[in-house]
Amino acid sequence: MTRRRIAAVVALVAGVATVVLAAVISVNEFPRGLVLLACVLVAGVCAWYGALRRGVPRVAGLAVAALALVAAVVVLALGGEPFADLLVVAGLLITLAASRATLAVHVDLPGAEPPQRPVLFFNPKSGGGKAERFKLADEARKRGIEPIELGPPAWDLEALVRGALERGADGLAMAGGDGSQAIVAAIAAERGLPYACIPAGTRNHFALDLGVDRDDVVGALDAFVDGGERIVDLAEVNGRVFVNNVSLGLYAEAVQREGYRDAKLRTLLDTVPDVLGPEAGGELDMRWTGPSGQVHHAGAAMLVSNNRYRLGRAVGSGTRPRIDDGLLGITVIGAPAGRGEGGGALQRPWREWSAPAFDVDADGPLPAGIDGEALVLDVPLHFRIRPGVLHVRIARAHPGASPSATAPEGLRASLVGMLRIAAGRTPQPTTPAEESRTWT
Repeated sequence: MTRRRIAAVVALVAGVATVVLAAVISVNEFPRGLVLLACVLVAGVCAWYGALRRGVPRVAGLAVAALALVAAVVVLALGGEPFADLLVVAGLLITLAASRATLAVHVDLPGAEPPQRPVLFFNPKSGGGKAERFKLADEARKRGIEPIELGPPAWDLEALVRGALERGADGLAMAGGDGSQAIVAAIAAERGLPYACIPAGTRNHFALDLGVDRDDVVGALDAFVDGGERIVDLAEVNGRVFVNNVSLGLYAEAVQREGYRDAKLRTLLDTVPDVLGPEAGGELDMRWTGPSGQVHHAGAAMLVSNNRYRLGRAVGSGTRPRIDDGLLGITVIGAPAGRGEGGGALQRPWREWSAPAFDVDADGPLPAGIDGEALVLDVPLHFRIRPGVLHVRIARAHPGASPSATAPEGLRASLVGMLRIAAGRTPQPTTPAEESRTWT
């Protein structure tokens, strides 16, 4: 029996056992479960109240939330059988870990001829100095890759890349953050050259969804030695290419503020009252057209991504199952109010759909976070997908696909998928039709 089948069996057995045990505990110790749920709800409501305000109201709200969480812990510790509660928690953790192991991905990508004069561009400061720590320049030379450092006096990455092309470079790799990856990827797509993403940034979201092992920075260089190839999409807003997403609203406001890089969480919390608080003036001034053709105002935040993110899932949340389905992912958080024909207000607080193009308008320039970088964009914003334009090389030892590429969508599909794997059937990557959901 393979490791994948064993993991699937463990996930199923642990999951069923955990559900049964939790149900028995709930029946035997009624109404303890209701008290625990009430404490958690109070904590959530008070934490949200505090986040929307400043000064004394914020402190009071967060303090009550903390006390409610402490009460929940006390209910768990003093009531019933602590050992049984620990078994439930352990069962959940085992189920989740086994599920992740079951759906781990490794794709055999088609081979491609290695470039003859590949070039690696690297930012020595990115990711806390990963390029220097892993001696990427030396490792690149060992593999016949010319390293070019981004730094004084040459800070213009685009100029460095185009200069390398004039000297005959036929493969482009970038070791740095996702903003730098977008610049190099855009030029590689423009010239039809192979591109390699080296995960030397801080979070390396693009590398993760491409199927590059973020923990193997040096091994990623093997993409230009004997790597496989996959063809993926790029996206753009007003002609500027991005590889991950563009955020508007809450997060975009936060990244514009001084001190965000040094204190991200505190800056984000300080931004919440200005955007969502009782004195914020309601919805943000952004106008967009939904999939049904109706015009709306945006809510608290908007995310437009290069293919759709999977959100709110235990396995693969925050990743994109595909980067080659030829569609933008669009997510609006808040309750958008209908203004077009057909009338009434739309009440869903979280809406997402996919489209090849999307426009956003406003009365003035809009702050935006583009692949994590703060910019202010002139309106209207024109988003579009550029399908199948980037030829990516990935090291053979790396996964070659997103962590959520084979993860089913929804509880029922996940259960069916686990049963199939336990029965010895190999999971297949999801198709665009399976992943795309359009809400009108």
